[in-house]
Amino acid sequence: MDKPGRRQKADKPNPIDVHVGSRVRLRRTLLGMSQEKLGDAIGLTFQQVQKYERGANRVGASRLYDLSRVLDVPVSFFFEELGEASPPSGASESAAEPYQSNPMMKRETLELVRAYLRISDPQIKRRLFELAKALATFPAEKAND
Repeated sequence: MDKPGRRQKADKPNPIDVHVGSRVRLRRTLLGMSQEKLGDAIGLTFQQVQKYERGANRVGASRLYDLSRVLDVPVSFFFEELGEASPPSGASESAAEPYQSNPMMKRETLELVRAYLRISDPQIKRRLFELAKALATFPAEKAND
């Protein structure tokens, strides 16, 4: 008899494991770090890092601690926004869904944030931020004129 909370190999990844993995991917990508480089830093192959990021493999406490040190974030970072990201107990969710539905997981968004963070002049950074806010509130019908 299987224990509750345990999953068989064929089952979908646990939504919490998927969330933690997506946070690992988010931070790694924001730092411009490859899966291979992250794996080397914590003694894993890039394939193992991929499995963590997909939620296919559960991240243990000691590995989570290692990830937090290498990615320069507190352990709590991996659980932020968990309430909004995880479905109610028993709800089905595709492992790929968090990547598709979360705009922060899109490569375009991550590249934009990385480029923004590389701007060294605070005045230019502030002007770009204000421009982005203004464009976001610009009515769609005026953009088509």
